[in-house]
This record gives sequence, C-alpha cells and structure tokens, in this order.
Amino acid sequence: MKGKLLAVLGLASLAWAADLVRDVRAAINRKDLATAARLVEEHRTRHGVNPEMLEGLSWLGRGALLAGDLDTAERYAAEVRELALELLKRRPLDQEKRLPIALGASIEVQAQVLARRGALSEAIAFLQQELEAWGKTSIRMRIQKNINLLSLEGKPAPEIEFTEYLGDRPPALASLRGKTVLLFLWAHWCKDCKTQAPVLARLRNEFGGKGLVIIGPTQRYGYAERGREVTPEEELAYIDRVRRETYAALDGMPVPVSEKTFQTYGASTTPTLVLIDRQGIVRLYHPGEMSYEELAPRIRELLAG
Repeated sequence: MKGKLLAVLGLASLAWAADLVRDVRAAINRKDLATAARLVEEHRTRHGVNPEMLEGLSWLGRGALLAGDLDTAERYAAEVRELALELLKRRPLDQEKRLPIALGASIEVQAQVLARRGALSEAIAFLQQELEAWGKTSIRMRIQKNINLLSLEGKPAPEIEFTEYLGDRPPALASLRGKTVLLFLWAHWCKDCKTQAPVLARLRNEFGGKGLVIIGPTQRYGYAERGREVTPEEELAYIDRVRRETYAALDGMPVPVSEKTFQTYGASTTPTLVLIDRQGIVRLYHPGEMSYEELAPRIRELLAG
C-alpha cells in the first residue's frame, strides 16, 4: 500500500534515490565497494541514467579515492562526468540538487587523483578550467574549495569583504599584520558550525590576549529557520539572532556578511577554518570542524613565531 501511495504521489523514485545514496554511503563506510557498486548498477537497470544514479556513482569515485585506488577513482569520475554532460544537453545543471553534487564530486575526485599522482600544477589548471566553465552555477564554491585545498596554504590570505557586517566592525586583514588570525566561515543553518563555537570561545579566551583575532564571515542563503523564504533584510535579522544566541560566547566577534568572501574562500563546506600568520600568509585551510586539540598547537606555533 505504501509503495502504491508513493507512486501515485510521484515520490517512489525519490524514496528509492534517498535509499540509494544512503545505502551506497553506508557500504563505502564499511569499505564494501563491491556492494556499493552493485547498488548503483541495480538502480541504473531499474531507472536508467538519472541524477540520483549519478550521485550514487560519484560516491563510488570518492570511495575508491579514500581506499587509495586512484585508477578506479579516476574511472568513476570520468564516467560521472561523461553521463552528466549528456544529461546537461537537455537541462540546466541546477534544475535540482543531485546532478550538481554528482558533477562537483567528479571534478573533485579527478583533481585529487592528479594531485596524488604528483601532477599538482595539472590538477590546479584542471580546476581553474572547470571554475571558468561552471562559475555561474551552484558548484562554483566547491571547485574553488578544491583549488584552495591544493594551493592556498603558503600564500597571502585573500582580503575579506566587509561592507556589510554584524557585531564589531571587521578590520581589513592587511591591518592585522603582527596578529594571528583565525577565519571561521559559518552558516546560520549549520549544526557543525554551532558545535565549533565552544572550541573557538576557548581559543579566544586562551590566546586572545596574546595576539589571536577571530573573524566570523557568513553569507545569506535566501531562507531562515526550517527553510522559510525571507527577504534579504529578514534573513540578515535572523542571522543576527543566531549570532547573538548561538554564538554568545563569541560576543564581539566581527561577522562580515558577504557572498564574495565565501566564493573567494571556497566555503562550500561549513564551517571552513583558515589560519593566517603574522605576515598575512595562510598556514591552514580546513573545510570542516576542528577540535581544540587540533587547533591550539597550530595557534601557539604561529603566536610564538
């Protein structure tokens, strides 16, 4: 009965797709790539090549990369790319969310394969080419993230935009020479960002008097709580409420609100943490959470330097 109801509502394929990606990821987490591949092929047999199947296939590429099987990872990435480009002859990339995820993953895996084979300059050139091709789509920041992962550390930190902000007025990064700076790029909907807050508060309490400055750039996403569509002004007010309530322990942290800054730093993953030394050079670029135990030694080293 449930299956018939899903079919009537047009949700059967969506339910299958959700199960596919969930089950493929679960198999990869168990390091069972054979089962993951079987699940994707079964979906392809039943439903043909569609965005859901391509997202599952893209996870096979990521799984092979994690397992260190570069040839297999490259093969899956190439297959996803070829099939995705064929679908894109008949539809825009951002018509739904799964095809961008699949294509973005294939680009990411291909670049990582090149880098791990020692072809770093070729990997960066490939990503820059893809950024030019897809720079007006939702995968722009994901591609920039991968460029930054391969090339940003050891280079001067790009300036942040701070024409619009919450909390204290943000300083220009150029004005912070002699300080150690931690950028915390976060989103109002991001659970991982909220769990990062106590870590950052502890770091600021311990190192703020010794020269650590924490700045928390964010951006608008077009919605507020539970996906409620809002105006830009309403979203800004909602972000400010989240800032004051959830990040109260970081009271006074400057919060520039800028999509441009997120694009520059490739913050498709939130939180993204960027550690900048006294000379304005990026020493750490990390998409995702980090613990106090991971961050504190890096900060001590830069402050001592």
